[in-house]
Amino acid sequence: MQILIIGAGEVGFHTALRLSHEGHRVVVVDRQPDRVRQISEQMDVQTLVGTGSSPAVLRAAGVDHCDLVLVVTNSDEVNLTACRFARLLAPAATLIARIRSADYLDFFEEVGAASLDVDTVINPEREVANQILEFLAVPAASSVAEFAGGKVKMLGLKIPATCPHVGRPLHELRITGGPRYLVVAIERGGQVIIPGGGDVILSEDLAYVVTRRENTEQVVAHFGLPNQPVRNLVVVGGGAIGRLVAAGTREMGVKMRIIEKNAARCETLVDQLEDVTILNGDGTDLSLLEEENVGAADVFAAVTDDEEENVLIAMLGRKMGARRTIARVAHLGYVPLVSSLGLDLVVSPRFAAVGAILRHLRAGKVLSVAPLKDENTEVIEVEAQETSAVVNRPLSQVKLPQGSLVAAVIRNGEVEIATGDTVVRPGNQLVIFVTRQVLKKVEKLLTVRLEYF
Repeated sequence: MQILIIGAGEVGFHTALRLSHEGHRVVVVDRQPDRVRQISEQMDVQTLVGTGSSPAVLRAAGVDHCDLVLVVTNSDEVNLTACRFARLLAPAATLIARIRSADYLDFFEEVGAASLDVDTVINPEREVANQILEFLAVPAASSVAEFAGGKVKMLGLKIPATCPHVGRPLHELRITGGPRYLVVAIERGGQVIIPGGGDVILSEDLAYVVTRRENTEQVVAHFGLPNQPVRNLVVVGGGAIGRLVAAGTREMGVKMRIIEKNAARCETLVDQLEDVTILNGDGTDLSLLEEENVGAADVFAAVTDDEEENVLIAMLGRKMGARRTIARVAHLGYVPLVSSLGLDLVVSPRFAAVGAILRHLRAGKVLSVAPLKDENTEVIEVEAQETSAVVNRPLSQVKLPQGSLVAAVIRNGEVEIATGDTVVRPGNQLVIFVTRQVLKKVEKLLTVRLEYF
């Protein structure tokens, strides 16, 4: 496919890298020569220095031959203008724009994004807020992804030293008389392992576990992790993420406090969030944190615009005794480093934006995509086709390439955690863990294009 990416920041860079590795023809436009040079040196894509909202630049980038135009500059106005001209120059292309302004987002919900020449809107702050809300629902997990309309959950579980199953092979791990689950991947030392039945889990592993929604609590307890419900939440930062989290917790029975050092923003929050306690203060002020007893919080989150302060604040909350801690980090490269500091959840608007783009860029019968922190791996929900090599025989007889694993099968709304005896029928939905290296091989087995747009 021919794809035009406007904006070579972190979101544009990582998306272009992923797409170029998939073999797509990618053109990247940015007005900063240094960014364009960095991209041209690190990946096999075409580049162009210029303003992406300029019709002349769009023509020079070959927009009229593009199947997809992805606009991810740091300016909402530039993004919207670029989409307007791209629609005129390439009416058949799909247009995806990153939009941050709450005012624009509210207007889109009112009139529809298509009326402003945008097919899909990506909002990083909303994606991060959703990640935090999923974490609040399953606080024992380091990450949560949903499939089949929420009927299937993939939990990222950090294995504690007290887990009774440390050192035992996976084929021995069962909940006696209880629900099934499947460990689809293990992250260890920064590397992702797709385990076999003889592999073991170790303390400090991050195990990705797939199970049914109703069995989440039992599976979490099985791995020795407490999953006490969140009742007391403290958030430092009253920006878009803080506001969206507050809106999402209204029906969860969570008592929430927001600490925000901007007095004018506090006044706005007081008007918008009647059931949330708003405190005007600096989240790095240790005396304020002690006065507010943040050590008793079930979850303590730092989501200001300053990523260095967020890490410091979250570490302070952890030291003071907060049960779970969250930090917002902007740069994608910092996520693994900050995660190693012992914080429970590290969220990045840029990583969330890339993940949202991946979900919207898949085609064919692909229903959902959840990328892991490792950019080389993701979990895909796909509909099995009648011509697929995976249907009408047990999975044990299907030669899935190493680096892929069928985790669950959904038929007639019912979820089955996959085993070697599972038989897939045409029209069933499959939840499949797959690495980028074997994507094409899995694609051939499924006879569905597992590629972007």
